[in-house]
Amino acid sequence: MNRLFLNSQPSDAAAVQRTCGLSSLTLGAELSLDGPFSAVYGFGERFDAFNQIGLERKIQVYEKFTEQGAHTYMPVPFCLTDAGFGVYIDTKQVIAISTRRGDKVSSLYAKLPDGADVHILHGAPEEIMDGFTRLTGRPKLPPDWAFGLWMSAHRWNTRELVERQTDMAIEHGMKPAVVVIEAWSDEATFYRFDSERFPDPAGMVRGLHEKGIKCVLWQIPVIKKLDEGQVCPEHDQDCAHAVEKGYAARNPDGTPYTIPEGRWFGGSMIPDFTNPAACDWWFGKRQYLLDMGVDGFKTDGGEFLYDGGPVFHDGSTGADMQNGYALAYTRAYARFIGEGRVLFSRAGFTGSQTAPLHWAGDQRSTWEELRHVLTAGLNAGLSGIAFWGFDIAGFAGRMPSVELYLRAFAMACFSPVMQWHSEPLGGQFAGLMASDDMVNDRSPWNIAARYSNPSVIEICRGYTDERQKLLPYLLEEAAFCAQTGRPLMAPIFFGAHTDKRAYSIEDQYMLGRRLMVAPALREGMTGREVYFPAGLWRDYWTGEEFQGGLTRTAACELPRIPVFLFMGDGHGRD
Repeated sequence: MNRLFLNSQPSDAAAVQRTCGLSSLTLGAELSLDGPFSAVYGFGERFDAFNQIGLERKIQVYEKFTEQGAHTYMPVPFCLTDAGFGVYIDTKQVIAISTRRGDKVSSLYAKLPDGADVHILHGAPEEIMDGFTRLTGRPKLPPDWAFGLWMSAHRWNTRELVERQTDMAIEHGMKPAVVVIEAWSDEATFYRFDSERFPDPAGMVRGLHEKGIKCVLWQIPVIKKLDEGQVCPEHDQDCAHAVEKGYAARNPDGTPYTIPEGRWFGGSMIPDFTNPAACDWWFGKRQYLLDMGVDGFKTDGGEFLYDGGPVFHDGSTGADMQNGYALAYTRAYARFIGEGRVLFSRAGFTGSQTAPLHWAGDQRSTWEELRHVLTAGLNAGLSGIAFWGFDIAGFAGRMPSVELYLRAFAMACFSPVMQWHSEPLGGQFAGLMASDDMVNDRSPWNIAARYSNPSVIEICRGYTDERQKLLPYLLEEAAFCAQTGRPLMAPIFFGAHTDKRAYSIEDQYMLGRRLMVAPALREGMTGREVYFPAGLWRDYWTGEEFQGGLTRTAACELPRIPVFLFMGDGHGRD
């Protein structure tokens, strides 16, 4: 039986229709509603469209390397409309939600599994997000240092390389708050440091801390099928123990579930994070990392359930865990790390905001992908994910141009998480999209060297300094987001929900409640149109003030990004 709720209270269809101005609503094995909306947003971290009216959204966690299209690492069965209501379908199962736009009335439709409660949330966008995160969990506030600069590259696979790169960042005036080390482990157990490449890892972590830099290590939720020729007796013991004790997800016949061949980590088992004993075993092998001072984990992956067959310790089936596994994974890690540390996760589902932070996964270094990243960030925010970031100028493929890199760097400065990262040397798909000169680092000094353009370092240093100046504001706004469910990176109709024009703006956003950002997202831009909702606005860079309620052309020659400060309604009221 499927139940209907209005603003968290049990309701009937007639009451919901009256409150939300719907022309029809039916709920049974299907949900169908018609109403005066022309836009729907959210549905998780969606890359292909901000206003998703007219599209079918499959709610399924799915791993896609670059150019995600309709796929997403982080689906959420929730949408917010431009007509003062949102729709949340409370189920973990894979479903499809479709919308259709009409001349005066649009429709939303979904087939529902039994027991899927439907919540209609009515009010302004801020009220809807408040209600949604009351139901699914408030965003977890990260520690203050998480809002500083992050840096990483997969090819920094030795202690010497990590320390050399952090020293270079300091020398160039861009000291990071966080260094992420991906290629640190033995690549078999994913909990043992490679002692040859990383001698005295505790000393390395201690040295980073002495420089004021936090250390985050990469993780993956697999009991790996070893590569051909790879030998690791401890890994073999782990596999046998996990099977014997039932610490891995199982098929109905009791055999271990394995990731399908041809997928990332094909043939590997996955730990059952619904089993407390399995969690104790898994994290017991990683406790020493916390003891040496590691400040968190980049919890990659989690998109490893491809059918509804597997079963789990708590009785969950694959039908629930196709989406629920990523959430079980990150929540288990969140319990393990406790307070004062962070996760940086790719995959997720409803409620993932309770185990932050998140990033947009893998994109190529192209202008199109930069535009997709902004779309994904806005939709993620409208799905509960308050604290989110992306790989500056992309992760994969040929090196970004100087212009693309600087545009992305500027946008990242005015985003919840500011970080650069790049794929392994040569690329995971080197045969298809090899990097020039087989050097992938997206660090400012490597971009400057690649193009013989030292101004890149100067410009990036300026934005790094600007990020430091922004920190008091970001910390204040982040605390507000954690209390209310408002995304730190929000569409401009937040605070202007009666302004119909604001709902159509897809390439601007609010960073907190008072900064409006209008990034340059196309090659060769020297100016761009910016829409200003009603009120008094001040140019962040020049101090010029003007009244809103109109569209202006803003200069955006390199390296400038148009940013504006909301000063109030123009009548002395904030």
